[in-house]
Amino acid sequence: MVNLNRRVVERCVFVLRKQSIWIQQPDQTSSMTNRQNDTDSQLQHKSLLQVIEELIEELHSHRLSRVRVSLDSSLDRDLGLDSLARMELLTRIEQRFGIQLSEQLLASAETPRDLLRTLERSSAVKEQDTYNTFQPTQQSDQKSEVPQQVETLNEAIIFHAANHPDRTHIIFEPTEDSAEQLTYKELFDGAAQMAKGLHYYGLQQGECAAIMLPTSLDYFFSFFGILLAGGIPVPLYPPVRPTQIEEHMRRHAKILTNARAKILITIPEVKPVAQLLKAQTRSLNHVLENSELTANHGSIEEVAVEPDDTAFLQYTSGSTGDPKGVVLTHRNLLANIRAMGETVQVTSDDVFVSWLPLYHDMGLIGAWLGSLYYGCRLVIMPPLTFLARPQRWLWAIHNHRGSLSASPNFGYELCCKRISDKLLEGLDLSSWRMAFNGAEPISPETLINFEERFRSYGLKKTSLAPVYGLAESSVGLAFPPPDRPFLIDRIHRDTFTRSGKATPLDGEYRDIVKFVACGQPLPGHQIRIVDDSDRELPDRIEGHIQFKGPSSTSGYYRNPAQNEQLFHDDWLDSGDLGYMDNSELYVTGRKKDIIIRGGRNIYPHEIEETVGNIDKIRKGCVVAFGSHDDASATERLVVIAETRARKQEAIDQLKQTISETVVDLTGMIPDEIVLAKPGTVLKTSSGKIRRAANKEMFEQDRIGKPTRAVWLQITRMAVKTIIPQARRLFNRTTAGLYACYCWLLFGIIAAVTALVVAVFPSKKGRWWFCRLGCRLLAFLSGTTIRTTGLQHLDTDAISILASNHMSYIDSMVLWAVLPRQCSFIGKEELGDKPFLKYLLSRIDVVLVNRFDFEKGIEDIDTISALVASGAFPMFFCEGTFQRMPGLLPFQLGAFTIAARCNVPVIPITIRGTRNKLRSGTWYPRTGGVWVTFSHPLAPTGDSWSDALDLRERTRSEILGHLGEPDLAKSITSITQTEAGEKMREKKP
Repeated sequence: MVNLNRRVVERCVFVLRKQSIWIQQPDQTSSMTNRQNDTDSQLQHKSLLQVIEELIEELHSHRLSRVRVSLDSSLDRDLGLDSLARMELLTRIEQRFGIQLSEQLLASAETPRDLLRTLERSSAVKEQDTYNTFQPTQQSDQKSEVPQQVETLNEAIIFHAANHPDRTHIIFEPTEDSAEQLTYKELFDGAAQMAKGLHYYGLQQGECAAIMLPTSLDYFFSFFGILLAGGIPVPLYPPVRPTQIEEHMRRHAKILTNARAKILITIPEVKPVAQLLKAQTRSLNHVLENSELTANHGSIEEVAVEPDDTAFLQYTSGSTGDPKGVVLTHRNLLANIRAMGETVQVTSDDVFVSWLPLYHDMGLIGAWLGSLYYGCRLVIMPPLTFLARPQRWLWAIHNHRGSLSASPNFGYELCCKRISDKLLEGLDLSSWRMAFNGAEPISPETLINFEERFRSYGLKKTSLAPVYGLAESSVGLAFPPPDRPFLIDRIHRDTFTRSGKATPLDGEYRDIVKFVACGQPLPGHQIRIVDDSDRELPDRIEGHIQFKGPSSTSGYYRNPAQNEQLFHDDWLDSGDLGYMDNSELYVTGRKKDIIIRGGRNIYPHEIEETVGNIDKIRKGCVVAFGSHDDASATERLVVIAETRARKQEAIDQLKQTISETVVDLTGMIPDEIVLAKPGTVLKTSSGKIRRAANKEMFEQDRIGKPTRAVWLQITRMAVKTIIPQARRLFNRTTAGLYACYCWLLFGIIAAVTALVVAVFPSKKGRWWFCRLGCRLLAFLSGTTIRTTGLQHLDTDAISILASNHMSYIDSMVLWAVLPRQCSFIGKEELGDKPFLKYLLSRIDVVLVNRFDFEKGIEDIDTISALVASGAFPMFFCEGTFQRMPGLLPFQLGAFTIAARCNVPVIPITIRGTRNKLRSGTWYPRTGGVWVTFSHPLAPTGDSWSDALDLRERTRSEILGHLGEPDLAKSITSITQTEAGEKMREKKP
C-alpha cells in the first residue's frame, strides 16, 4: 500500500512538472547551461524581469525595493499577480519581445523562470492584427424548428439530430486562427459512442458520472453521452495551478463523495492526479479519458428517461460555504430555457458567443443548452482565452454576427480597462442585441463605462441586460425586457442601512448607494420579498428574496440540513437580499454576508470595492465579514486586504487609511484590519470572494501561514488515501468473498436438488424439495425475501401468474415464496442441454418458442390445455430482462390464454433481484428482495382486444408497485434518429 502511494505521488509530481496542462519544461540541466553561455538569453532574462517590475510598479505604485523580483519569485505569493494581472503581464511580454505566447501560460506559469523558458520556444508574432482579418460567417438559410413538445434534453438532441442533422450547432475556437465545427448529428453520434463506453464501464441509470474537462468538443460529447446512458452528469472544474492542487482535490473529493459518482472523465494530463480522488472516494470506480470511452464497446442500451429524472447536479461554487449539489430535472431545465427564450425572444437565427466555463450554470445552461434547444449557433472559446485576450470575445461577436452573449460583471470591467483602442479598430458590435450581466454583484459604474466605451463600435445602450439567477432556479429567474435601457436606482444610504427602506434620491448627493434593476420574474415564475417571519413586504423595503416556479430545484442532493433552510413551504429562499419596485427586482447582497453591527446592516461588497481602490492595496483582493463577539453580543467588522508593503510604517499608514475609508463609507470603525501578503484572500474558481472560507481562516488564525510545497501537498493527500484505499480493498474483498460463498452454496444445494429431482418419484415432492432448496439458499446467503398479498393465492380458483423479470434469480425467489405448485413457462433455449431439459421436465417447466409464430400458436394451445387440467402457469411476461432499470413491454401469450380460458391473472411484482445479480454479470451482491402479489384481474371477454386490455391492466398494476421507468413509452435515440433520416430520404 505504501509503495502504491509512493508511485502515485511520484507520477503526480512528474505530471505537474512535465505535462502541458501546466508547464512543459525542457531538460533543466542543459537549459541552465545554455542560458549561462548564451548572451541573448541573459538579455532576455534582464528584460523579462524589467517588464515584471514595471507592471508591479504600476499596479501598486510604491517602492520596488520592498520586493525582490527574481527568476524564482512566485508570481502569486511573492509578486501578487492574480489572473487579471497575469493577463496584463502576458500582453506586455508579447509587445516587448515581439512574440506570440500560448494563452495556457496565463494559468500554468508559477515563476518568471517558467516564462523565460517559454520565451525561448516562442515564435515571432505576425505583423498584422489578426482579429479584424476574419470575414463574418454566413448563416445557413436552413431554419431550425423549436422542439416545443420534447420533455427531456435527450429528446431535444434527438429531435435536432433527426430534423437538422447537418446544421452547424457549435463553433469551437481554441485559438485565434483555428476553429472546429460540430453539427447536431455529429454531436449526437459522438455522445452515443460515449454512452456505449459508459455502459461498458458499468454506469447504471441514475448513477452520477463527473466531468473534469476543459472547454473542448469532448466536453459536449461527455455531457450528452452521460445523459444518453441514463446517468447524471456532475460538472467539475479542472485543476489549473499545481500550488492549488491540495485544496482543489479536497473540494472535489467532497463533491464526488456527496454525488456518489461512479466514473470520472478527465484528460490524460490530469488522470494521474485524479487517481488521488479515486482513492478518497469510495463510490468512484473508474477515472477515464475520452479515448477509453469512445473505443468500440458494442451497441447502446435502451434507456428510458422521464421529465422528472435528474438531468444533472449543479454544485455551487462554495463562495459561501461547502459546495451543495443542486438537483435539476429535465423538466426544470426545459422550463427555464423556454421561459428565458420567451423573454429574450430567441430564434434559430440568433448566435450565442461565449467564453464562460461549461462547469458553471451560466455557461452550461444559459449559453449551451439554451442554444441547443432553440437551434442557435454557439460560438465558444476557452475561458483562459478571454482572460488572456478579452478582445477576442468582442471580435468573435463581430466575426460571427453574435446577437447574444453573457459575462459576469468583471468581464465587462476587464474589457473597459484592458483593451487598447488599437486592438478595436474596425470592430462592429451592432449585431449584439442582448449582453447579459449576471452571476455576481453588478456594478452600476461598470454598466455605464462599458456602454460609453463601446458606443462608438455599434453597441446599443438597450443591449446591456442586468439579470438575476441562481442554480436553485436552474440558472435564470429575473430578466429585463428586450430593447430597454438598464435602470439604476439611487437611494439614501443612511436610511437604507438603518431601516431597510430604499428611499429614492434625485440630483447629486454624497450619501447615496446605487443598485441595478435586474428585471422582472420570468414567465411562470414568482418572486417575493419577505421579512424574517416570511411575511411579504411592500415595495422598496429590503428583505429576503424568495421564489418559486417550474425551474425550481427539488432540493440539494443528499443534504437534508441545507434543504430545511432552502424551503419555506412552497417558496425557496435564495439566500439573497433585495427589494422590489414596480415588479423590478433590485438585489442588495447576500443574507449570510450581511454584517449586522450595532443594529445596522453593513454590506461587505461596498467595503471591499472601496478599500480595493486604496493605493498599495490589491484591487479585487479584499474581503470584509462579520465575526461574532461574545463580549458585545454583536459582530466585529473584520477587513482583510492584500498588500505587498512590508515595513511597519507603511503598514500602519495603510491601516489608518482603510479605517478612515470604512468610517466615511459606513460610519463605523473596523474592529480589526489584517494586511496580508498576495494570494491570501481565498476565491472560487470563477473569481468570487469566498467570505465564509476567509472568515474560517481568520477565526482559526491561519492567515499568513506559508503555502505548502506542491510535493508536500500531494504527499499529504496520498497519505490520507491509505485509509480509504484500505477500506475500499476491504469492501471489495468482502464482496468477492460473499460472491464466492454464494456460488459455493448454490453449487452444493443445486447438486443435491438436481439429484433428488432426477430420482424422486413424486411430482409434488420434487416441487416442494425445490422450494426447500430455494428457501435454504436465500437463508444461508442472508437474502431476506419480503412478501405482501399472498392471500390472493389462498383460493383454489385456477389463475395465471404474471410477473416482471429482473434477474436470473427471479425464478428461485418465486419458487421460495409461492404457496402452491405452479408450472413455470421458460424459453426454449433452456432445453439445449439434454440433462437440464430432463430436470426441467421433471418439475413441470414448460419451454416455449419466443420467435417462431406457428410454434408459438402450438405453445399457447399446450398451455391452455394445462390450464384446463387445473395447472397454474407462471409467466415472466417481459420475456427477457436487462441490466438497466425499467419495465419492458409485455408479451401477449399469457393474456391470450387467460382470455381464451376465462381465468384471472394475478400480477406479481419483483423488486431487488436486479441489484443482487444483474444481467451480464455473475457477481451476486448483498441485499433484500420484495415480492408483491396483487389482486386477481379477470378478463372482460375472450377476444383479441380483451387480451390486450388485460395485458395493459396487468402491466399497469405491476408498474405501480415497481417504482421503475416505463420502457414501453420510451423511444430509443437510435430509432428516432433513423426514422428522421428515412423521412428526409422520402422527401423529393
